[in-house]
Amino acid sequence: MPSGPPTPKRHPPKREVFDVPAMTNTDNKGFVRPVERYVVADHGLYMSRTADHPRFNRLESWLLPALGLRANIFHYRGGYRDGQRLYLDVGRFSGPDEHGLWHAEDWYLDLVDVPGRPLELLDVDELFDARVAGLLGADECEQAVMIAARALVGSAEHGHDVQAWLDAAAGGPVFFPDRPA
Repeated sequence: MPSGPPTPKRHPPKREVFDVPAMTNTDNKGFVRPVERYVVADHGLYMSRTADHPRFNRLESWLLPALGLRANIFHYRGGYRDGQRLYLDVGRFSGPDEHGLWHAEDWYLDLVDVPGRPLELLDVDELFDARVAGLLGADECEQAVMIAARALVGSAEHGHDVQAWLDAAAGGPVFFPDRPA
């Protein structure tokens, strides 16, 4: 006999710190990881670091405050998630502060870029669950939906070429030098 609907996954927004002077990245669980490369640009912050994750061994990210996005490339082990290029986190991204730190607050919604296909929107249920649980305010939820909608429409207007849309919309190139050819 079924025990009812699954309990929603409720967790506070994930927050990270990108410490450019110290060349570290502190994740939402407080783990501090060394960063191999930061590039500070007028339109955002690029980071490249190794990853001690079972599914991927390198992470490249761009924090793009004006777009409300973090664009990630996960360098997967053994072809996990074949075809995925970019994974976009929706949220609030800012920096640098007076100490050279950049900050990320993930607002649950994610967009997955598989070249040649429209962006796929994920985790709408998590956004609603967070709102119901009081973990995210109505303003942040509305902003999250607007950010995701802009990305979906912008990508579509660029023939579903997410990279072309990011380069045009971000105000500068969103490059990923560690991406294998």
